[in-house]
Amino acid sequence: MEGRRVLQLLCLTFTLISTTRPSPPAGLTVSPSRSQFLQGDSVSLSCEEDGWTVWRKTSCRQRSSCEDWWGEPAGSSCRISDMFPLDSGVYWCESREGAAGSSINITVADTVVLQSPVLPVMEGQDVTLGCRTSAPSTLSASFFKDDVFIGTESTGHMTLRHVSRSAEGLYRCSFRGVGESPPSWISVSAPPTEEAPPTEGAPPTEGAPPTEGALPSNSTSLQVEFSVLRHLLVFCPYFISTLLMVSMYRGRAKEAKQAVSRATPSGAQAEQGLDDGVMMS
Repeated sequence: MEGRRVLQLLCLTFTLISTTRPSPPAGLTVSPSRSQFLQGDSVSLSCEEDGWTVWRKTSCRQRSSCEDWWGEPAGSSCRISDMFPLDSGVYWCESREGAAGSSINITVADTVVLQSPVLPVMEGQDVTLGCRTSAPSTLSASFFKDDVFIGTESTGHMTLRHVSRSAEGLYRCSFRGVGESPPSWISVSAPPTEEAPPTEGAPPTEGAPPTEGALPSNSTSLQVEFSVLRHLLVFCPYFISTLLMVSMYRGRAKEAKQAVSRATPSGAQAEQGLDDGVMMS
């Protein structure tokens, strides 16, 4: 019975630990923040979490890390100082345990590139596209979305005002007589859901201490969850070992009691034995 209770407590503990929210995978930061580069450009790639490394997979090589001589590693960062078209491929962050974060496609071209956001943009924001070439040119740049012409700009830059989900698609640009850029996909994400305003009283001003009973922020909530997980991992082994010791002690005491009860006859049995002895005598 005691062993069953200990087993149930073990199962409950592991269930609590396994259902605790895991840390999100480390994202990849690209600087300068774009997905297309001209030959000879430099780029810095950084993982958001320490202990993670930058990996890539190109068309001419299987997956490899920054430490495989194609970049200059520095902790969780990697720098490519002189890019070539062979550096085009998929880049991501990976932990020592093999967990991988979201990937980013990077393209290196030798003539014309499109400068566009490497990460999804939020609905309602302005997005600026740039057309860049390695050849000297004073021509106007033409821009296309899903192979449909959307305009020409003499400055080489086009701004999309207050983008919506319909702005998602493949974009490219070109210079007449020079060439065109590879296409790049632009994603548009929905804005974060705003929290409902308080129903009573005026909202607290910026920098003011939170009112009593206010809900914690996301970062505070994460800190609370990690604190609970840390206490579970620290105190559960001691709690479980104590229960096991108490269970073993009670089990041995119960076995000893049963052995004594079997070895010692009851009072009625002893009296009956005495009466039988008198009658026989």
